[in-house]
Amino acid sequence: MSALLRPAVLLLLGLSLAVLPASSSRFRIPPHDQVARMARFVAHRCDWASMATVSTHPPVVGQPFSNVFSVSDGPPGTSSGVPYLYLTRMEVSVQDLQVNPQASLSMSLAQTDYCRQQGFDPQSPLCAHIILSGSVLQVNGTEEEFARKSLFVRHPEMIDWPTDHNWFFAKFNITQVWVLDYFGGVKTVSPEEYFQATPFKHH
Repeated sequence: MSALLRPAVLLLLGLSLAVLPASSSRFRIPPHDQVARMARFVAHRCDWASMATVSTHPPVVGQPFSNVFSVSDGPPGTSSGVPYLYLTRMEVSVQDLQVNPQASLSMSLAQTDYCRQQGFDPQSPLCAHIILSGSVLQVNGTEEEFARKSLFVRHPEMIDWPTDHNWFFAKFNITQVWVLDYFGGVKTVSPEEYFQATPFKHH
């Protein structure tokens, strides 16, 4: 990123963080019967995810391979529902995606203070988490600019990552949503239901 753009991004970071509550204990999760809204809520609150690909690397070729990635579906308070990623083809999981772009993305409120403050173990269904099925696609144009803004605001360190790694912006193209936020088993949400919902309460 150029020296001229960097101050603008850092200013945007400061303004965006100002809309976040000082402690996650202040936010309330959506009601359990609003499954699509819960999925959007978790996706917007989480800054990183575990992504499972189909490995292309010996000795685990063809087996699931899980790795951690920073994500953002938009600046704080502006949710698109689409998890964006900043990737390099030097990364082992991205090499898997070049052969087979299908993947699974998992996010949990365990990465916030919410579950710990409520006394919920990360594996408990009460510690809301989602699993997204789909594929990873490179983005460009207007969507690339939104991805850049979304990721650099939440992950400002990315601005200074080595340029010789040929970073690119990508999105997780969702085909199915799975939600665990209460007892009674996993619930599913279609992409249409997911994108029609909003993580924010309407007043």
